[in-house]
Amino acid sequence: MHVHAFIEQMERLAPPDLAEDFDTEKIGLVVEGRPEITRVCCALDATPHVVNKAVLAAADMLVVHHTPIWTPVTTMTGNLAGLMRAVLSADMNIYVMHTNFDRAQEGVNDALAELLALKDITPMSLGCIGTSTLSPAEISLRLGGHIRLWGEVKKISRLAIVAGNGFDPALLKEAKAQGADTFLSAEMKHSVARIAPLPCIEATHYGLEAPAMQRLATRMGWEYIDDPPLLTCIP
Repeated sequence: MHVHAFIEQMERLAPPDLAEDFDTEKIGLVVEGRPEITRVCCALDATPHVVNKAVLAAADMLVVHHTPIWTPVTTMTGNLAGLMRAVLSADMNIYVMHTNFDRAQEGVNDALAELLALKDITPMSLGCIGTSTLSPAEISLRLGGHIRLWGEVKKISRLAIVAGNGFDPALLKEAKAQGADTFLSAEMKHSVARIAPLPCIEATHYGLEAPAMQRLATRMGWEYIDDPPLLTCIP
């Protein structure tokens, strides 16, 4: 498949106009490589480990959720230089599906809802709310562990989910107004936790978003490269 046809296919899955404004020029084909695509690898992040695995797999394309280049650069040194050296030497493309994939049908939040077996789902401005029969311990197991509870999480009936960094006061208020009794996301700030109108479950960014990329890889017949951050809980 030519890279242009690949891009068209990806844009049907996650239309660029769904992306947030801050993702302008940070999604789509962010690194151009060889024009013919026969082997594709997929991951959450273009880490050195992921890039090296993709190069060893002779991938023509690496599809990731988070761009490896968050801000415009005028110099290329250090970690970024090393990463780009490996990518460009292999003539490998990198394609990013970020907030457009968050909002897309069958995207990041839909994958998370499926993983947590949510039923009777209603959408929010970002993420969704669904009926849940899982306990916090069961949610932790499905997300790979490492969750924190903010507030008193009792029996969960209607769970609001926002994959990634979603502990926004406006989203919390919206979830409460729509009948959620618990809110799941990642990267809680102290100031937000103190004013949260409902109990919150904080998972890892990786645990909430990687399932969507893994599901996408399975759906498309790509190779998924797992690279979770190393976390250790000390009692």
